[in-house]
Amino acid sequence: MLISFLTLLLLPLVHSAPSPHEQLISLAAANNGVIKLDSRSWDLLTTSKRNWSATVQYTALDKNMKCTPCREFDPTFNTVAKTWMSVSKENRDQHFFATLDYKDGPDVFKKLSIVSAPVVSLYPAAQGPHRPASGKTDPFSYDFNNYGYDPQELAFQVNLITPVPVPYRAPFNWGLLGTGVTSVLLLALAGRYSLPVIMSRWAWAAVSIGISLVMTSGFMFVRIRGMPYRSAEGTMMAGFQNQLGAEIWTVAFTYGTLSFCWLALVLLVPRQTSEKRQRIGIYLFSLILIFLYSLLLQYFRLKNQGYPFSLFL
Repeated sequence: MLISFLTLLLLPLVHSAPSPHEQLISLAAANNGVIKLDSRSWDLLTTSKRNWSATVQYTALDKNMKCTPCREFDPTFNTVAKTWMSVSKENRDQHFFATLDYKDGPDVFKKLSIVSAPVVSLYPAAQGPHRPASGKTDPFSYDFNNYGYDPQELAFQVNLITPVPVPYRAPFNWGLLGTGVTSVLLLALAGRYSLPVIMSRWAWAAVSIGISLVMTSGFMFVRIRGMPYRSAEGTMMAGFQNQLGAEIWTVAFTYGTLSFCWLALVLLVPRQTSEKRQRIGIYLFSLILIFLYSLLLQYFRLKNQGYPFSLFL
């Protein structure tokens, strides 16, 4: 009799326990649309019995991990997740964005054989009305090599498993508009002076050299991979497989200035009629050459940290 009485007392508590889906909804609402996972909540989110879909970011944001790509991609992930919060509750609760940091779930990283970060996995609904018509419910990964860190690309890939499209819209590029308007105004004001410049072979030579320097300094590498302009650690990243946008202009300026100094020493200085000017030119351009070559070796040592040589710097 006593056991039956206690069972009746505990029965309301059993019925009041939130379902896994309700727990996930609460976790998402508590953190601006992104569930902060640990090993237990990861099991809950990715269960084979899920009737919801999920986008999970596996990352390592701890400073001791020194994962610069993780810190660069995290704002992109959070932006897309925040945008998802603007859809109707009926659809919002059928897809979840979540982040699992290595320090919160190392066993999960080991289980999935994740040895580098960030990794984004997309989990389609395994059952229910949003289960893919193809029947393929295995998770698949976001391809950083093809799509980079662009929020628009991430949203497009997430749309493959969401009940409705992610309503992400890229912010309007006011800087580009301002540059275009300013360029048109300047060309209009200087129209009478621009034609001789356009017709000058020296102007076209300068433009061609500038384009060559920019292209050979990694412009297409950065554009194809969607790399950011700079990182929290500075304007240059270590390793040959990493390059920031700012590195393009740094390297191009360095090579361009080195080339100019060589030409000045060969062509400009010998034409000076004054011995004093020649001496000043030799000293000045030689010092610039030595300094920039030292700087160039510093860049190379940063990219290849096993390189043992340096010059003054």
